[in-house]
Amino acid sequence: MGDVLAGIQATWEFDTDSVLIRFERGIRTPKLFQSLRERRVPHAALSSVTLTPGKRGTVVLHAVPRPGADPLMEAAAGQLKDSCDPYRLVLPAERGTSAEYYADALCAVLGADAAEPAERFLVAAPEAPMQFKAYDGRAGFDGQRVSFRWFWTGASTAKWKAGDQTFGVTELSGVEWRSPEGLEGYLRLVRRGSECLTPDGCAGTGMGMEAGTAGMGAAPGPDGTGPGLGSTQSLSPRPTRADQDPAAVVFGLGYGPVHESLPFAAAVLESVRRNHSAAAPAPVLAGAGRRDPSDIADRIRHLGELHRAGLVTDDEFSAKKAQLLAEL
Repeated sequence: MGDVLAGIQATWEFDTDSVLIRFERGIRTPKLFQSLRERRVPHAALSSVTLTPGKRGTVVLHAVPRPGADPLMEAAAGQLKDSCDPYRLVLPAERGTSAEYYADALCAVLGADAAEPAERFLVAAPEAPMQFKAYDGRAGFDGQRVSFRWFWTGASTAKWKAGDQTFGVTELSGVEWRSPEGLEGYLRLVRRGSECLTPDGCAGTGMGMEAGTAGMGAAPGPDGTGPGLGSTQSLSPRPTRADQDPAAVVFGLGYGPVHESLPFAAAVLESVRRNHSAAAPAPVLAGAGRRDPSDIADRIRHLGELHRAGLVTDDEFSAKKAQLLAEL
């Protein structure tokens, strides 16, 4: 393809293997879009594409990501309003013919597994370091650790007793994000072996989510009353309410807005997933014989396509290719 389709708040550039979405910087553009700036979405990350009539003489080109393909949408867990959906392109109705052409072209390149959940994230997460101001504390993420620093004016007594918190991504199995546009917005970190208290909104890795109780307790400060600075505390019964949970920050009413807290949650989730993938041992096939050379050739060809699409690195491509050749 290689063409450009300019919408009201974004522009889509169509490439042979992906769509580059560039968001406008105007005052009417949602702050989430301005924060994201641009996103490259591989065709492999999409499950469907539709074109429908919009409001007030517009049409909407909507690309739906596969479950598990985009950390931002996984963290959002269906809570984004249509106006903040980065996969919706709103266009004037007179561009409907062009939009229909591109919708058909995208549908034609969707893979046979488009309806299946993605095995890994295919869309890049927002980059760390990141931070945002919640109601009861400041959240920070450097790519390896999440920190919560409590505010005197907002943090509950339980959090002050627990102390400021630091969590390594190796300790976590996922995140829970609740939109600050609701009554009780929060970002909760889910530790390995802990229970997701709200299954409909918990974005994780599928690992360590068995029923149980876990939380993050911390030693109080040196005077026995203020917050301590420890990071690896013992497990304790996990509070149900986010304002009482030291593994969560709460926000709303101007604190922790969507465009700050959601990309933060997505970045943490992507790092957690990547950590689990790196730690997972490679499966061993006992008694496996030599593979069919034609099958190996097909897999190398497919690997090359992923490499050219930028979905695997040079090192990953070389290592996997060598592994496949060794099976001959």
